[in-house]
Amino acid sequence: MDNYDIVIVGTGPAGLGAAFELRKRLPEKRLLIIDKSEVSSGGLRNDCKMNFSWPIGFPENCWTRETAQHYLTRVEEFLKPTILERRNVSMYARRAEKLGVSLLEVRQAHLGTDGGLELIKRLMADLRAQGAEVSLGETMTQLNAEKKFITTDKREIGYGALIIAPGRGGFAFLQEMMNAANIPYRDNIVDIGVRVETKEERYPIVRDYYDPKFLFPKKTRTFCTNSRSAYVVQERYGDAQTGYWYSVNGHAWSASRPENGLVNFAMLKTVTLTAPLASGQAYATMLGKQAALLGGGRPIMQRVGDFRLGKRSFSESFTGDLYDFEPTLPSCTPGDIGLSAPAKILNALSNGLRLLDSIVPGLLHPSTILYYPEIKLYANHPVFLDNHFQAAKGLYLVGDGAGTSRGITAAWASGLRAADGIVSNL
Repeated sequence: MDNYDIVIVGTGPAGLGAAFELRKRLPEKRLLIIDKSEVSSGGLRNDCKMNFSWPIGFPENCWTRETAQHYLTRVEEFLKPTILERRNVSMYARRAEKLGVSLLEVRQAHLGTDGGLELIKRLMADLRAQGAEVSLGETMTQLNAEKKFITTDKREIGYGALIIAPGRGGFAFLQEMMNAANIPYRDNIVDIGVRVETKEERYPIVRDYYDPKFLFPKKTRTFCTNSRSAYVVQERYGDAQTGYWYSVNGHAWSASRPENGLVNFAMLKTVTLTAPLASGQAYATMLGKQAALLGGGRPIMQRVGDFRLGKRSFSESFTGDLYDFEPTLPSCTPGDIGLSAPAKILNALSNGLRLLDSIVPGLLHPSTILYYPEIKLYANHPVFLDNHFQAAKGLYLVGDGAGTSRGITAAWASGLRAADGIVSNL
C-alpha cells in the first residue's frame, strides 16, 4: 500500500485550491493528487468564468457573508484575475426593478475555454514543481474511512487526511463514497432549465456586462452567459448499464478568438423536493432520460417562434426568413420541449424569459433557440463535523458535487477552507 500524509481526489478548482494552500503551509508533508481524467478537469476547463462577489457561488447553508468575503480575498490574491468592466448596468437594473426582478452586480473575470486550459497547464506544472505528486487517469473506486485508505483502479493508498473534491459530474460518485463511509446527506435540490442561444444584437446587455445575473420570481435565474465567440455543447451523464442522457451547457473562447456574433445563457428553475423527501439526482436523471427518449438519444432544441405557437420545431424551422443563424449545437433534435419539461417548470422558465425580454427587448425573436435540458447536479448536502467541511475523521468533502460551492471561485474557496482544517488538525 502506498501511504501519503494528504490525498486529494479531483483536480478542479476545489482540489487545486486545497493543494496549493497545503503545499505552502505544510511543505514537508507528502501530498498526492489524483483524477480519473487523463487531463486536469473541473470548472476551469469550461469557459473559465469567475465571479468575485457574495453570494454568487456560495450556498448560504454553509457560508456567511463574512466567511465568504475572507476566502474570496484569498482566492483573488492567488489567481490575480483581470476584472471585467461593467457599463450601463443601472439602466437595466431600473427596468428589472419595475418588474420585480433583481440584477446583481458581480465582479467578474473571463478567460474562455482556451484561456482556462492554459491556466490549468500552468497550475499543474507549478504544483509538480512544488513537490506535489500528481496521478492523472487514476480512478478512486472505494473508500475505507475507518482504516483511512482508498482503493483506485491501480492500487491502495493510505492517507492521514483525504479531500474528495468532485465537480457536478462527480455527484453520483460522491454519494457512493458517502454511503460507504456512513456519512448522512441530503440530495433534494436540483436546477432544471433551458439554454438560450441568440444573436448578440438581440441581447446587447452582454456588451456592457459579460455575465448578467438576473433573479426572477418562482426561483428562476439566468446563469453562465457566454458571448463574443460562444457556442453550446452537450455533456453526457449516466452509464452503459443504466443508460445515457445529456445536459447542454455553454462555452466561449477567449477574446483572442474571432467573434461569431452569438450569445448563450441558461435560464434555470431551482426545484426543492420536500415531502416526501426524494433524490434530486434521481429526478433529474428521469427528466434527462425522458428528453433523450423524445430526442432520439440527443437533447431537444426549439425555436422561440415555434415555442410561442405551441408547435414543435422541424429541421426546416432552422432555415430561411426569420431564422437567420445556424445553431452551434446542430446535433440536437428539433422538437417540442413542452412534451418533455414538466409544466410547472416550463411555466416558470417561460415567465422568466418574458420578463427578460421586457428588460432586454428583442431577446425572444422567433429565431432564438431554446435547448433542453440544462440540468445542474451539485446539491449533495453532507452532514459536516466542523466548519472546514470535515465529514468523517480526516475526510473532507468540497466542491460543487459536495454542495459547498456553485462555481470556480467558491469551489476554490471551499478547498482553502478544508486546507485550513487540515493544517489545524495536523
